[in-house]
Amino acid sequence: MRRGDQRVDPHDQRRLELLAKYDAYAPRYTSYPTAQQFTPEVDAKVYADWLSQIDPAKPISVYAHIPLCNRLCWYCGCNTRAVNRQTAVTSYVSRLIDELVLIEPLMPPKLRVSSIHLGGGTPNMLSMDDLTTLFSALRHVFKVSPAADIAAELDPSVLTEQWVRAAVFHGLTRASIGVQDLSPEVQAAINRPEPFEVVENATRWLREAGVLSVNFDLMYGLPHQTEDRLLATLDKALSLRPDRIALFGYAHVPWAKPHQKLIDASALPDAEARLQHSEAAALRLEDAGYVRIGMDHFALPSDVMAQAAETGALHRNFQGYTADQASTLVGIGASSISRFPQGYAQNSANELAWRTKIGEGELATARGVFLSAEDRLRAEVIERLMCDLKADVGAICRAHHFLDGHLDHALDALAPMVKDGVVQVDGRTVRITELGQPFIRLAAAVFDVTAHDLPIYSRAV
Repeated sequence: MRRGDQRVDPHDQRRLELLAKYDAYAPRYTSYPTAQQFTPEVDAKVYADWLSQIDPAKPISVYAHIPLCNRLCWYCGCNTRAVNRQTAVTSYVSRLIDELVLIEPLMPPKLRVSSIHLGGGTPNMLSMDDLTTLFSALRHVFKVSPAADIAAELDPSVLTEQWVRAAVFHGLTRASIGVQDLSPEVQAAINRPEPFEVVENATRWLREAGVLSVNFDLMYGLPHQTEDRLLATLDKALSLRPDRIALFGYAHVPWAKPHQKLIDASALPDAEARLQHSEAAALRLEDAGYVRIGMDHFALPSDVMAQAAETGALHRNFQGYTADQASTLVGIGASSISRFPQGYAQNSANELAWRTKIGEGELATARGVFLSAEDRLRAEVIERLMCDLKADVGAICRAHHFLDGHLDHALDALAPMVKDGVVQVDGRTVRITELGQPFIRLAAAVFDVTAHDLPIYSRAV
């Protein structure tokens, strides 16, 4: 977040010197332990047990993964595929309903739901009949609060005004529009043509239909992207005044996502350019009145995410930063991840394997991880650093029934970052400095006993 009037020039030489030292791989910490530590030890039986132990007195969140798109965007790191038949989408929704039928008797009846998120892929690939089928089933299984936050990730190129109105009828309150970049050269390099007018129309339809929060997803680090092109994209986006902007760094991991091999790696900005682009964009957004949140989100001061960040109520999950306060998340669909106090459980990432299991009347849980008391302790320290840019490590230790000094070895390991001005340590309180903000993930990794500088993760900056 912005601290007073302190501002670091994106071309600041000291930060560029630090980049040379700290240009490393690190997890994005959308969970701890990360998905890299998931194993088959968490199977369908464990998942069923965790479902049965959900506290009915507390609201939960629900996530539905829709891994289907009408086009293959070459930058994408999600579990998704392109389809050209609506029947494939409808049959997928039918399997989602089958999965809800399987888990319903395993949970306490009519659990209260405070948040529903449709992710992807492209949730707006669902037809209006598909939407009715899915939301009718969700409301049959769960008690959805009238004030629930119901969100969807949208591809504006296949969005229609009729779809928006249907989604709002079913309760849509928040929408994230995938914009990425508006430069034709960059769009061609990532196979995502998208005129500004398409984004403009989508935004207008959503607002006219009564969607409370319209968010844009943008990216830096894309092929042929320059600082000028990124800022031009921002200026167009800002003319529509989205409530939130997520400015993600492109993760080029062709060994994990083979379609990324279609991107010309020689056209990607280098580490120094990535840093300069992201910081120039951050300054432009702050000057436009947005609050900087964590490492890659920005929100208007009136938005609930900015308010959560101000009060220390911001959290982090597999969708990134969130104001969602539920401690339990039930995921449905291929590759979806459920979160419980006991641990994480993930469905098979292979859509066909998921379809087969669910079609045979079996849960599709493929892997996950049990959370130990130590894991929960480290998870909270990491989350607070990622969300608040500070963590009172001693207080967190006490809250988790550990001695104040339990993580002093990690505090000692921060000494090089303290010397470099990346972090400050006051007693047992760690703060990320303005200079060190691009290196949040590396500071968090000091508290991670599993993290290593390995290319299985994306670059930290």
